[in-house]
Amino acid sequence: MAEQHTPRSLIVTLYGAYGRERPGPLAVAELIRLLAVLGVDAPSVRSSVSRLKRRGLLVPERTADGAAGYSLSADARQLLDDGDRRIYARQSPLLSDGWVLAVFSVPEAERHKRHLMRSRLGRLGFGSAAPGVWIAPARLYEETRHTLRRLQLDPYVELFRAQHLGFAATAEAVARWWDLGAIAKEHEEFLDLHEPVLRAWEARDEVPAREAYRDYLPTLDSWRRLPYIDPGLPPELLPQGWPGGRSAEVFARLHARLRDAGAAFVHP
Repeated sequence: MAEQHTPRSLIVTLYGAYGRERPGPLAVAELIRLLAVLGVDAPSVRSSVSRLKRRGLLVPERTADGAAGYSLSADARQLLDDGDRRIYARQSPLLSDGWVLAVFSVPEAERHKRHLMRSRLGRLGFGSAAPGVWIAPARLYEETRHTLRRLQLDPYVELFRAQHLGFAATAEAVARWWDLGAIAKEHEEFLDLHEPVLRAWEARDEVPAREAYRDYLPTLDSWRRLPYIDPGLPPELLPQGWPGGRSAEVFARLHARLRDAGAAFVHP
């Protein structure tokens, strides 16, 4: 099974993994070198950087030696910081933590914002409980608040802490609010692609920097989508044989083995 990693996504993943640990910007020439290892050509890097600049995620800045480079914007840093709490989280969610509800109403004259609201809540991992009522595990509150304010959607929505009191069993309701089959399939596809990578690395003694980086960045690029598709529901609400724990373990072990070794290639 082939997997597509877009240049833009890889660049964001690169900054998230390694770009925040250095004080200055990443030079364009460095971005080209680092993406070439993953099969991305220089024109694609420059084009993707330009798009990320237009979206307000990258800002142009000269390096210490005067070369053209880019740093993360404040919004991009907030996005990546929020993402870290999901991507690297290892704690088991608890049903007793409760839920966050997003209840929104958008005037008909601004109905384009209604679509943006639904789209963004879905991308944050919310399920749809009823028209205009979206639900997610309570731990997603802070990131939701940051995101809706950044998109200037906060005037149209109220956020609530909640408990599910019925009438259906919570596990039955959750199966309506989220497409659990589609989420499980995403985990299974991740496992199909990256479990063999883990087995190959665990059979080796040495961890060369270039190879570690070459395998780690696509793994992270694949994984960082999953904690948004899968909001991290309590285990007792999930079907038997749920693959999410296994895929999280595969990522955690690849991260532990490859991330720091790859840093030696990024920052020689």
